[in-house]
Amino acid sequence: MTPIAAWFLFALGIGHTVYGLVMFRQPLGEALAAGFVGQFMGHPPRITAFWFLIMGPLLMLAGQTAAHAAAGGDQALLRLVGGYLLVIALIGVAALPKSPFWAALFVAPWLVAAGFGWIK
Repeated sequence: MTPIAAWFLFALGIGHTVYGLVMFRQPLGEALAAGFVGQFMGHPPRITAFWFLIMGPLLMLAGQTAAHAAAGGDQALLRLVGGYLLVIALIGVAALPKSPFWAALFVAPWLVAAGFGWIK
């Protein structure tokens, strides 16, 4: 079951990226049209778009790392990924209660529990 949680996290990263590209199409297009480099500072919608989109690949990395750890039985790495994700999710849910951070809050304890060997 742990590989399912890990790949769910990876899929969450893909969804984050796709949603961000659609949702922030205008500010991203403006930044690209302006030359991209240095075109985000001082433009709050562009900054939001950047940080939202950068989280997609980071979630994918975390998911793929967790999947690798699960496949190799690396419980320490599962605890580490799950622990970081749990802290991020708790802060995210506290700061933005009506947000998708709840999905991470669902997956994180699963990875932590797998890291302690409580579930497979």
